Amino acid sequence: MLPTASFAVMGFLALPLVRRVRLEYLLLVAILLTTLGQLGRAGGWNVQAFLAFTCVAMLGIGLVNVVVPPLLMKYFPDRIGILAALHVTLLGVSTAVAAQFAIPLGTLYGWRFSIGIWAALSAVAALPWLTLLVAGRTLAPSGTPAADGRSLPSADGVKPWRSSIGWGTALVFAGCSSNTFAALTWLPVVLLDRGMSQETAGSMLALYSILALPVALMVPMVVVRMSRPLPVAVLFVAAFAIGYGGIIFAPPASAGIWVVIAGLGQGAYSFAFTMINKRTRTQSGSGSLSAFAQGTGYALASIGPFLFALLHTPGDGWLPSFGMLGAWLVALVAGAIMVNKPRMLEDQRPVPKRAPKIQVP
Repeated sequence: MLPTASFAVMGFLALPLVRRVRLEYLLLVAILLTTLGQLGRAGGWNVQAFLAFTCVAMLGIGLVNVVVPPLLMKYFPDRIGILAALHVTLLGVSTAVAAQFAIPLGTLYGWRFSIGIWAALSAVAALPWLTLLVAGRTLAPSGTPAADGRSLPSADGVKPWRSSIGWGTALVFAGCSSNTFAALTWLPVVLLDRGMSQETAGSMLALYSILALPVALMVPMVVVRMSRPLPVAVLFVAAFAIGYGGIIFAPPASAGIWVVIAGLGQGAYSFAFTMINKRTRTQSGSGSLSAFAQGTGYALASIGPFLFALLHTPGDGWLPSFGMLGAWLVALVAGAIMVNKPRMLEDQRPVPKRAPKIQVP
């Protein structure tokens, strides 16, 4: 619950910033927050300090998530698909690598080193952006003429919360994040309850997590080529639902099959991330949609893992808990329908009210 809540807070905080502060500065601040949080966690003198610095690190990561889509729009508008795929894939790789080496490093050098060593990677990530800012290299801002001579409209007046695209993208984020984080948190517990050993349940969680990598790599490159990508979202919802059904009702010996199927549903996150730039045409529009959709989506998703445990009682077979996740899948489909039509956020401006006519007697 802590990661999603932190991502939501940063999404809302970033909403006014993405239009007023250069994205490069915001990304540098995000990286520094992440680095500070990791170092603080390693040096945490008590539980409260550890949790506080964890929030700092999560806020930094949340700001990175918000800033990356408009930065891709700014620097690589013709390579959105491949770079979005690379971004989401590297997120999964970094998660898997950190989880794999945490215990071995802790055994060799202590838990503080195991936690704090990753701050070095964050610090290295800041160097290219610091160099870019020092050199003063920037590309043309949004609103400049396009390659074919047309002038791209500014998105300064766009309010995502007044657009079906904004709410649709937020629902997609809420649906996929609530399912993914609930599974990452409680899947081993569910499998243990069904009679699986601890070692096997841990392996099933690792299998579920690693499946996010191939779909993260493929989905953005497919979605950017589709004018109406709703079938892709429905495919991931079906994967979640079928996988859950097998985990609940099928014999535990076949759990690996159903975990694989459910794990493929994690591609919905790549779908959500890609739709930010697919339904905007300017850097400003991408930043506003990214901040609103992730802030709102993660705020809704933060209750998913909590409700999953709260709804469970001994003997119910986890049916109420998975039923709650099914409701979020319905929300995901609803959001995907709302963003399916080929239109842009910048085009959905409120119609200005006409001034009343003054009749002269």
